[in-house]
Amino acid sequence: MATIRKRGNGSYEIKVSCGYGVDGKQKAQYKTWKPEKGMTPKQIEKELNRQAVFFEESCKKGQITASIKFETFAEQWFEEYAKINLRNTSYERMLQLRHRVYPAIGHLRLDKINARIIQQFVNDLLQNGKSEKNGKPLSRKTVVHHLSFISNVFTYAMRMDMLCDNPCRRVFIPKGEVKEKEIYTLQEVEEIFSALEKEPLKYRLFIMLAVYSGFRRGEMLGLEWKDIDWDNGVISVRRTSNYTAERGIYTDTTKTRKSQRSSKFPPMIIELLKAYKAEQDKERERLGDKWQDFDRLFVKWDGRPMNNNTPYFWFDEFCTKHNFRFCDIHSLRHLHASLLINAGVDMVAVSGDLGHSCVATTGNIYCHMFQEAKARNCDAITVALDFGNKKESQAS
Repeated sequence: MATIRKRGNGSYEIKVSCGYGVDGKQKAQYKTWKPEKGMTPKQIEKELNRQAVFFEESCKKGQITASIKFETFAEQWFEEYAKINLRNTSYERMLQLRHRVYPAIGHLRLDKINARIIQQFVNDLLQNGKSEKNGKPLSRKTVVHHLSFISNVFTYAMRMDMLCDNPCRRVFIPKGEVKEKEIYTLQEVEEIFSALEKEPLKYRLFIMLAVYSGFRRGEMLGLEWKDIDWDNGVISVRRTSNYTAERGIYTDTTKTRKSQRSSKFPPMIIELLKAYKAEQDKERERLGDKWQDFDRLFVKWDGRPMNNNTPYFWFDEFCTKHNFRFCDIHSLRHLHASLLINAGVDMVAVSGDLGHSCVATTGNIYCHMFQEAKARNCDAITVALDFGNKKESQAS
């Protein structure tokens, strides 16, 4: 039960006993309340009792434990929740965010961190944050990751009945300038495909398959020979190959459940796959015991899964050698999507082909492309139904 003590400055101290801690000492939560000017003694008594009841209810929900510092509780979140529930790539990314978050708010108690404090931290990242790799200003996406980390910790505190609110919900991150995605033109793709004919079959297949499939890099590297239905020309995505500094190269589940999908390919791609399979089988036979069989399509010299950055660096060197514009590996996925959209494929079908978790994701990423495609459709209808101009031209 709450106890009330009048203080010398006209305020009141409300104390709620919250049991004993592991050290055997009694834990209590305190709150100070000061009456507004002009309140009568009866009004003061009524409001004071209301404040005491409200404060006691808050403490019963566990808010006493919110006196823990953010850094301490965040480390508990990593052990109790993140390590168990997050994908390894997400978990590793969250770990890397600590070196900016902890110096800013790690020393503060959870129940003392409000939206304004977090907003100031976010604003500082946007205005003064620099990348440790190249010294460039932090991207909006990086700032969003920092806010998501903080929000995840507060959400977990709410689930544990330690808090009743997540202050991150009121924090605002400006949208910033939307950059156009760098995508190869059809002429550039034709030139790239032509130049690939003189390159190793492994990399030629990787680049061409990326364009024809729209698969993510991790999905491409996770492909195994048993994922190919040779008779029907279908390839299925069932896993990803990822990398973290702690684990090295490892196999993981797909990004989302809908990322597990199957796509049909033209005979030309299937023939390239058959040629590459024969080449890999021959190399396996030549190496004998040195070959490590992982059944992966894209491997190192001894059969182990290929490093995640290898395709990126190879393609960069390839573009430099042939004086091609370099748009990185992920741009090939965007190219695949743009080809579908320009061909009139609807958003739901594009979303399923790309393995997005929901159609809204596809709409957010490729909104501009869909709008341009709709505009062209409108022009086509206008031309087709322009009867008036046709009759005038015929009459003349």
